[in-house]
Amino acid sequence: MRKRTIVTLPGDGIGTVVLEEAIRVLDAVGFNADYVHGDIGWNFWCNEGNPFPDRTIELIKKHKIVLFGAITSKPKDEAANELSPELQGKGLVYYSPIVGMRQLFNLDYCIRPCKTYKGNPLNFIRRANQGKVEEPQVDVVIYRQNTEGLYCGVEWTNPNEQVYNALMTHPKMKKNFSDVPKQELAISTRIFSKKACERIIRGAFEHARKFGYKSVTLCEKPNVLRETSGMALKIAKEMQKNEYPEIIFKATNVDAQMMWMTKNPEDYGVIVSGNLFGDIISDGFAGLIGGLGFACSANIGKDVAVFEPTHGSAPKYAEYPVSIVNPIAMIASACMMLDHIGEINMAKKIRNAVSKVVEQGKVRTYDMLKMHGSTDVINKGAASTQQMTDAIIAEL
Repeated sequence: MRKRTIVTLPGDGIGTVVLEEAIRVLDAVGFNADYVHGDIGWNFWCNEGNPFPDRTIELIKKHKIVLFGAITSKPKDEAANELSPELQGKGLVYYSPIVGMRQLFNLDYCIRPCKTYKGNPLNFIRRANQGKVEEPQVDVVIYRQNTEGLYCGVEWTNPNEQVYNALMTHPKMKKNFSDVPKQELAISTRIFSKKACERIIRGAFEHARKFGYKSVTLCEKPNVLRETSGMALKIAKEMQKNEYPEIIFKATNVDAQMMWMTKNPEDYGVIVSGNLFGDIISDGFAGLIGGLGFACSANIGKDVAVFEPTHGSAPKYAEYPVSIVNPIAMIASACMMLDHIGEINMAKKIRNAVSKVVEQGKVRTYDMLKMHGSTDVINKGAASTQQMTDAIIAEL
């Protein structure tokens, strides 16, 4: 195995903790790599006015593969207030660095697998006939379009005259908002392009074909969002008919999907969606397999790939004297990185080790024991972050 260079972006809060644990597991499985640290996150916003510095961008351009921890994001006014005094009043605006990274490097695929771990006490269960309890096996992969939709950042508060006048040419805008003062308007756009839709939908079908999933479901809202969701639906139908006839195609509305996912989650294989809806349903399915402590993801573009857990930075937990957070989501994200660069056997070994630890049930973090996250959970029998990693490494 040739030596790799991996850019590590710990970010904020527990991101710094779980990333370190993932690297311990990668070392234990024999992955040969140099890890190059990159600056990103809230401290750099506060002190430099930029949470995603140019020096970090250059590192990513050079080395292409990134392991990312977690990021803190706050609302616009709160972010402005936390800038260093010498930076305030200079018109700086906070933007999420992970969203910026996705757009800068066109990381238009976001892949979020949600698969049941046998023996996980957090797995979804439901009532069956005669009072019995069923535990359906969830094996869903969400393909989320990562750079467009409502997260594309094309938005205004108090839009300028040119934007306002252009919007007022739409009859519904004129009918519903002509009596609202311009300075009281906040507008976000939802933009889909045909090229990006085709790419993410084809990615979903290819994944289903490669890994033997029987169905691809487009989760959107074409009955209301007729132009954007409607375009995606049309593309998906034509693509399935002409290129993937052996794969069953389904279309669900996102609101109905949130109900069906807890009614019959085993009926779904690969799900493809726009940015916002994909964000929502991937967290929903993650809840069925144990929550964000188990939810991994990959952000993949033509040249650059970034692998991250989907949980947040949880800054209060980062301050605990002994870390209590579940590192499995970060470790699983590292497995996705190994898959991406062709180290399939290493990824399989780590996943098997994680599965054995979860199934054996001897080592469980506080979330797996259904405890409230507090400093005393270790004394009550919960494993620390490091102890969970130790158990996984012991299985390796």
